[in-house]
Amino acid sequence: MPSLPLIVGSSYWRRELHDAYGGNRQAGISYAPEGTVMMLFSKPAAAAEHGYPDGWGTDGHYHYCGEGTTGDQSLANPRNAAILNHQAQGRTLHLFFGHRSAPREYLGQFRLAEQEPYYLAESPGADAGALRSIIFFRLAPLGEFKASFPLIDHTPSHEPRVEDVTVEAHHTERTVVVHPEREQELVRREAPLVQRYREFLEQAGKQVTRKKITPPGERYPHYTDLFNSTDGQLVEAKATITREAVRMGIGQLLDYRRFIDPVPSMALLLPQQPRPDLLHLCASAGVTVIWPDQNTYHSTAHTTSSPTAQAAAG
Repeated sequence: MPSLPLIVGSSYWRRELHDAYGGNRQAGISYAPEGTVMMLFSKPAAAAEHGYPDGWGTDGHYHYCGEGTTGDQSLANPRNAAILNHQAQGRTLHLFFGHRSAPREYLGQFRLAEQEPYYLAESPGADAGALRSIIFFRLAPLGEFKASFPLIDHTPSHEPRVEDVTVEAHHTERTVVVHPEREQELVRREAPLVQRYREFLEQAGKQVTRKKITPPGERYPHYTDLFNSTDGQLVEAKATITREAVRMGIGQLLDYRRFIDPVPSMALLLPQQPRPDLLHLCASAGVTVIWPDQNTYHSTAHTTSSPTAQAAAG
């Protein structure tokens, strides 16, 4: 098998790389079974379409997504396992960047980070956009290297990050999408529900924002629906009163609340009053339930009217 010198910054067609070093000519993680060279091919623009862009982190490492486009990625996958065990198996890691129809730029030789060699994240898969667990390997450069594209959006940290953002920031919580059209419809139905309650709170003189929460070790942030800063109340909205939606809302509230200091109260905003057993479920979790009724909002804590309705009544 002919040798091919690898020069940082130079570009190579995949066919010449595989002629020299073997390996699968289509896979992003490629190596010959008996070879000592492992080639990793990164295509951040294409990978971003699936929600898992590769790239440089602010930690000085390259974050490279593992193999698998459907279902949870696993270290039992032979190619993912090969990255994890590349040193024990006597292979060197070489990283290339570029598009399928063009030569690939050689970014240099890397090794798996000794501390926290990989982490898990969630991203939509190719199977109808359902969320699944994916693996990001943290690759440390060895010697000369080239960083030829932007940083990833967020480098996982050991500390949680909580920020206030405007309600107009249109970000939705990532959920398991079993039926994409149904999920999109629910998101559309939640938006006016949230907007009306926000206007109600602001008319009452409340300060309303959202919380952008990035848990420790996570790459992607999560966004609350509303945060009533004046009363210290965290609000999650659901467009339906099904048990599935109520359970999900309670789970999201409990997940978000642990990162907010001081600890807020929790409320679930629904389009109408749910059945008694679901009200009991929310009460047992310490969650207030709120639902609209014309110009009035009822809740399991108390019943309130909008300032407009109060003025008309006076």
